[in-house]
Amino acid sequence: MSAGHTAVTDALAPCGLPEHPDCGIRDVLDRIGDKWSVLAIVELSSGVRRFRELQRAVHGISQRMLTLTLRRLERDGLVLRTAYPTVPVTVTYELTERGRSLTHLVRQLADWSLAHKDAIAESRHAWDAANPDSGVS
Repeated sequence: MSAGHTAVTDALAPCGLPEHPDCGIRDVLDRIGDKWSVLAIVELSSGVRRFRELQRAVHGISQRMLTLTLRRLERDGLVLRTAYPTVPVTVTYELTERGRSLTHLVRQLADWSLAHKDAIAESRHAWDAANPDSGVS
Protein backbone atom coordinates (compact mmCIF):
# COMPACT_ATOMS: atom_id res chain seq x y z
CA MET A 1 0.00 0.00 0.00
CA SER A 2 1.17 3.52 -0.73
CA ALA A 3 1.80 6.01 2.07
CA GLY A 4 -0.99 8.19 0.66
CA HIS A 5 -3.42 5.31 0.74
CA THR A 6 -2.55 4.53 4.35
CA ALA A 7 -2.97 8.18 5.31
CA VAL A 8 -6.45 8.29 3.80
CA THR A 9 -7.41 5.01 5.45
CA ASP A 10 -6.09 6.23 8.80
CA ALA A 11 -8.10 9.45 8.50
CA LEU A 12 -11.41 7.61 8.19
CA ALA A 13 -12.91 6.95 11.58
CA PRO A 14 -16.43 5.66 12.27
CA CYS A 15 -18.99 8.42 12.66
CA GLY A 16 -21.75 8.36 15.20
CA LEU A 17 -20.17 6.01 17.71
CA PRO A 18 -20.33 7.15 21.35
CA GLU A 19 -16.54 7.44 21.54
CA HIS A 20 -16.32 9.37 18.25
CA PRO A 21 -17.79 12.83 17.78
CA ASP A 22 -20.28 13.36 14.98
CA CYS A 23 -18.13 14.30 12.01
CA GLY A 24 -21.12 15.61 10.07
CA ILE A 25 -20.67 13.28 7.12
CA ARG A 26 -24.19 11.89 7.32
CA ASP A 27 -25.68 15.37 7.21
CA VAL A 28 -23.49 16.36 4.27
CA LEU A 29 -24.20 13.14 2.38
CA ASP A 30 -27.92 13.70 2.83
CA ARG A 31 -27.47 16.81 0.72
CA ILE A 32 -24.76 16.08 -1.79
CA GLY A 33 -25.14 12.32 -1.86
CA ASP A 34 -28.26 12.30 -3.99
CA LYS A 35 -27.89 12.17 -7.75
CA TRP A 36 -29.83 15.36 -8.46
CA SER A 37 -27.64 17.50 -6.22
CA VAL A 38 -24.45 16.11 -7.72
CA LEU A 39 -25.75 16.63 -11.25
CA ALA A 40 -26.83 20.20 -10.44
CA ILE A 41 -23.39 20.93 -8.96
CA VAL A 42 -21.73 19.50 -12.06
CA GLU A 43 -23.87 21.68 -14.29
CA LEU A 44 -23.32 24.81 -12.21
CA SER A 45 -19.56 24.21 -12.07
CA SER A 46 -19.27 25.71 -15.53
CA GLY A 47 -21.00 28.95 -14.56
CA VAL A 48 -24.26 30.77 -13.98
CA ARG A 49 -27.40 29.05 -15.26
CA ARG A 50 -31.06 29.87 -15.52
CA PHE A 51 -33.63 27.38 -14.24
CA ARG A 52 -34.69 26.10 -17.67
CA GLU A 53 -31.06 25.70 -18.74
CA LEU A 54 -30.48 23.51 -15.70
CA GLN A 55 -33.63 21.53 -16.32
CA ARG A 56 -32.64 20.82 -19.92
CA ALA A 57 -29.07 19.91 -18.90
CA VAL A 58 -30.01 17.53 -16.06
CA HIS A 59 -31.72 14.78 -18.03
CA GLY A 60 -34.71 13.20 -16.30
CA ILE A 61 -35.21 15.74 -13.51
CA SER A 62 -38.71 17.11 -13.04
CA GLN A 63 -39.41 20.79 -12.47
CA ARG A 64 -40.45 20.09 -8.89
CA MET A 65 -37.37 18.01 -8.09
CA LEU A 66 -35.05 20.63 -9.58
CA THR A 67 -36.79 23.32 -7.53
CA LEU A 68 -36.40 21.28 -4.32
CA THR A 69 -32.78 20.40 -5.12
CA LEU A 70 -31.81 24.01 -5.77
CA ARG A 71 -33.59 25.20 -2.62
CA ARG A 72 -31.76 22.63 -0.51
CA LEU A 73 -28.41 23.53 -2.06
CA GLU A 74 -29.19 27.21 -1.48
CA ARG A 75 -30.16 26.52 2.13
CA ASP A 76 -26.81 24.81 2.70
CA GLY A 77 -24.95 27.76 1.21
CA LEU A 78 -23.77 25.86 -1.85
CA VAL A 79 -25.85 27.70 -4.45
CA LEU A 80 -26.71 31.37 -4.82
CA ARG A 81 -30.10 32.25 -6.32
CA THR A 82 -30.42 35.71 -7.83
CA ALA A 83 -33.75 37.15 -8.99
CA TYR A 84 -33.70 40.14 -11.35
CA PRO A 85 -36.63 42.59 -11.49
CA THR A 86 -37.59 41.94 -15.09
CA VAL A 87 -40.93 40.98 -16.59
CA PRO A 88 -41.10 38.06 -16.26
CA VAL A 89 -38.63 37.74 -13.39
CA THR A 90 -35.25 36.38 -14.45
CA VAL A 91 -33.68 33.98 -11.94
CA THR A 92 -30.14 32.65 -12.11
CA TYR A 93 -28.27 30.09 -10.06
CA GLU A 94 -24.54 29.78 -9.42
CA LEU A 95 -22.25 27.98 -7.04
CA THR A 96 -21.05 29.87 -4.01
CA GLU A 97 -17.42 29.64 -2.93
CA ARG A 98 -18.43 26.73 -0.68
CA GLY A 99 -20.19 25.06 -3.60
CA ARG A 100 -17.18 25.57 -5.87
CA SER A 101 -14.99 23.93 -3.23
CA LEU A 102 -16.95 20.71 -3.89
CA THR A 103 -16.27 20.60 -7.60
CA HIS A 104 -12.86 18.93 -7.33
CA LEU A 105 -14.43 16.14 -5.23
CA VAL A 106 -17.28 15.72 -7.70
CA ARG A 107 -14.72 15.65 -10.54
CA GLN A 108 -12.79 12.89 -8.73
CA LEU A 109 -16.00 10.91 -8.30
CA ALA A 110 -16.87 11.37 -11.98
CA ASP A 111 -13.36 10.32 -13.06
CA TRP A 112 -13.48 7.28 -10.78
CA SER A 113 -16.93 6.34 -12.10
CA LEU A 114 -15.75 6.58 -15.70
CA ALA A 115 -12.61 4.56 -15.01
CA HIS A 116 -14.54 1.75 -13.27
CA LYS A 117 -17.87 1.81 -15.13
CA ASP A 118 -17.15 -1.19 -17.37
CA ALA A 119 -15.66 -3.30 -14.56
CA ILE A 120 -18.65 -2.57 -12.33
CA ALA A 121 -21.04 -3.54 -15.13
CA GLU A 122 -19.13 -6.81 -15.60
CA SER A 123 -19.20 -7.51 -11.85
CA ARG A 124 -22.93 -6.86 -11.74
CA HIS A 125 -23.55 -9.11 -14.71
CA ALA A 126 -21.50 -11.94 -13.16
CA TRP A 127 -23.16 -11.52 -9.77
CA ASP A 128 -26.66 -11.42 -11.28
CA ALA A 129 -25.91 -14.60 -13.29
CA ALA A 130 -24.72 -16.37 -10.13
CA ASN A 131 -27.65 -15.06 -8.03
CA PRO A 132 -30.69 -15.04 -10.34
CA ASP A 133 -33.27 -15.10 -7.55
CA SER A 134 -31.73 -12.38 -5.39
CA GLY A 135 -34.15 -9.63 -6.39
CA VAL A 136 -31.24 -7.19 -6.59
CA SER A 137 -31.00 -5.05 -9.69
